[in-house]
Amino acid sequence: MPFIRADEAAVHEIHGGRFVSYVRPGTGGRDLAAWRVEIPAASAAPTHTISAEETFYVLTGRLRLTIDGESAELGAGDAAVAPAGSELTVANTTDRPAHMWVATRAGLTAELADGSVLTPPWAH
Repeated sequence: MPFIRADEAAVHEIHGGRFVSYVRPGTGGRDLAAWRVEIPAASAAPTHTISAEETFYVLTGRLRLTIDGESAELGAGDAAVAPAGSELTVANTTDRPAHMWVATRAGLTAELADGSVLTPPWAH
């Protein structure tokens, strides 16, 4: 099934973010997963280490991405790449929500600072 309609996307909420999953094994994505995430104003995702390369494209707003200790403020139209095994933090330091498109390899996992492993359903 090469086409995924908006009403077929699965919505997940975790760590304050809203993840809208479009491409994943359950929708026909054999190797890739892609989703839109909304990061609320004045919030940050917990720092985590990713098992696969992830790409980020800011759709609206401004976000601070920190990848292996290097930070950058990104606005709409900016992108970033986090290599597999890197430590990642995403923060919205503004007073408005921001939206980002994320793509990675299907099966991605994320290890949190406490050692727990998150298996995000939007990538499986």
